[in-house]
Amino acid sequence: MKLHELSPADGSRKAVKRVGRGPASGQGKTAGKGHKGQKARAGRGMRPGFEGGQMPLQRRLPKRGFVNIFGKECAVVNLSSLENKFEDGAVIDIDALKEAGLVTKTLDGVKVLARGELTKKFTVKVNAFSDAAKAKIEAAGGKAEVI
Repeated sequence: MKLHELSPADGSRKAVKRVGRGPASGQGKTAGKGHKGQKARAGRGMRPGFEGGQMPLQRRLPKRGFVNIFGKECAVVNLSSLENKFEDGAVIDIDALKEAGLVTKTLDGVKVLARGELTKKFTVKVNAFSDAAKAKIEAAGGKAEVI
């Protein structure tokens, strides 16, 4: 077998319909484009959203909201998750959270929130704490350290 003898399997390739090749083809004369107009012309290409010169929808609607370029987006972890995944006296940092599967992307840092109860003593070293989370960690006898 040589390269020029290779061919696709029967029925795996469909022949392209050749339009505009006479009236007997079923797609002769206007080749399925109708009569005249912009969409019948050669080289017609209209950008997405073009409405024939009418003000397009995306320009008719008002702009809403803004993006704060200084905003920080933190990955969040709740105290209940720490309670379930770690042993008493554990030192919890970002690497430990990744290993435990509680954080996948750190984004701009990790923040601990106060949902759930805490009975174990932890030393937690992350980028941010909610005030309630910090209070619960310290009430349980642990330490909350901002890195």
